[in-house]
Amino acid sequence: MFVQVIEGKVGDRSMLLSQVDKWVKELAPGATGWLGHTAGVATDGTFFAAVRFESAEAAKANSDRPEQGEWWAETSRCIEGDARFTDCREVDTIGLSAGSDDAGFVQVMQGRGDREAMLVASRGLAGFFARLRPDVLGAYVAWEGGDRFVQLVYFTSEAEARAGESRRQIVISAVKFERFIDLPEPWLASG
Repeated sequence: MFVQVIEGKVGDRSMLLSQVDKWVKELAPGATGWLGHTAGVATDGTFFAAVRFESAEAAKANSDRPEQGEWWAETSRCIEGDARFTDCREVDTIGLSAGSDDAGFVQVMQGRGDREAMLVASRGLAGFFARLRPDVLGAYVAWEGGDRFVQLVYFTSEAEARAGESRRQIVISAVKFERFIDLPEPWLASG
């Protein structure tokens, strides 16, 4: 799996949501290899999107389509300043699926970590989530390069996620979280 992360400050939230809906309805059917996306706006106005493709080649083929360029030209007007794009060629699922369109809340965590240590620590998490965190529907880590990552965790709801934080027992010393982006109303779609 390949993930492209897009971040920026929202200028026009309702137009941005309309553009994301337009992409799903009009452009997704022609996007070969598109697996889905997770997007939304945090309470501080940060727009975040993680777009999943089967491969980097599929993502590039999508980016090269004229209709994609036209769509982005319109969409970029919804964002203040320049959007930041990051390509993540390595992606690891954590315990469950790589996400869920049924999520009512998504938490994004960005930071630095030791990939091998994180993979070892994630073994057996499916059982942990099933027993102690049924509010977790899926999660994955997309590697930006080197030790930088973005992790997405999909929850049934924000209330359940916050209640579950008190039960968090897994601490990985090889991870340093630097930024959290909460998407209280995620925009989710799968191909």
